[in-house]
Amino acid sequence: MPHRRNLNLDRIFHLDLDAEVTRISDRIVRLLRTALKRRGLVVAMSGGVDSSVACALSVNAVGPERVFGLLMPETDSSPDSLDRGESLCRQLKIDYRIEDISSTLEAIGCYRWRDEAIHRVFPDYEPGWRSKIAIGGGPGGGFSFFKLIVEAPDGRRMEARLGSREYLQIVAATNFKQRVRKIVEYFHADRLHYAVVGTPNRVEFDQGFFVKNGDGSADLKPIAHLYKTQVFMLAQHLDLGPAITQSTPTTDTYSLPQGQDEFYFSLPYEEVDVALWHLNENKPPAELAQVLGISDERAEAIYQDIRRKRLTTASLHWPAIPVETVVGPLPPPTE
Repeated sequence: MPHRRNLNLDRIFHLDLDAEVTRISDRIVRLLRTALKRRGLVVAMSGGVDSSVACALSVNAVGPERVFGLLMPETDSSPDSLDRGESLCRQLKIDYRIEDISSTLEAIGCYRWRDEAIHRVFPDYEPGWRSKIAIGGGPGGGFSFFKLIVEAPDGRRMEARLGSREYLQIVAATNFKQRVRKIVEYFHADRLHYAVVGTPNRVEFDQGFFVKNGDGSADLKPIAHLYKTQVFMLAQHLDLGPAITQSTPTTDTYSLPQGQDEFYFSLPYEEVDVALWHLNENKPPAELAQVLGISDERAEAIYQDIRRKRLTTASLHWPAIPVETVVGPLPPPTE
């Protein structure tokens, strides 16, 4: 598990790993049999630790013959992601398919809409340049804002603060990627009479770090209760290999490498885990400050950032809201 510094993660996030694997696997089997009434599982494999652990847990629950893996690269994807995902599919001995979605994204305007917005910020920008969005400010620097970073083929880099119009258009365009992938997942789920496995960890689920009707959609989410640190622990326990267990979390959405911390969280994942745990356990900001080696004021600002993200992304969790109460449909099972 990659660590930037010692935060006593093993103590804070201790798990009985064998018991946790058994508990999650049993729950998956019960959901398939009683609630979902499906005969297997579809897992989109990004090459990252979350989807890898979700897939390994799925195999543990129902066996490799009833798990189907999907690898869906596109123009901006890192080749390493595909390599890691395919290697794990072979290791787990599951059937899998590579579906390159680049042409679909091209046809519906994903890259064109994105490039149009980028060109308004950098008039010299041309297709073939690389780009990403990064966050500025945040808990350590006050008010958060987004900046656009572009890189020319000769290696020159430029960055500029993004206006809301350009930011929203770039994000909306890149959200095509998660939504197209989900369409493909559900095609294969329907074809096989399988259920779709969602792969968010606890921080992503809590903080709304997903695309509605994209990677936020699934039939079951086996690791949404686990902090990212715990997901890494399970990856090691399940012997998924150093390519997975030592990987650095990225979005793999933009053509320039982009860490989740520089786009959304403003902190390395292990510090977000620690902050979220302290808030969930009703620990005072002073205790978080001592663990992270920061001021009480910054710790309180981190708490406020977590609360703000919960509030502003709450609707991403909601199904469509009928304008009148409709009697009949049953709620999701609680067991």
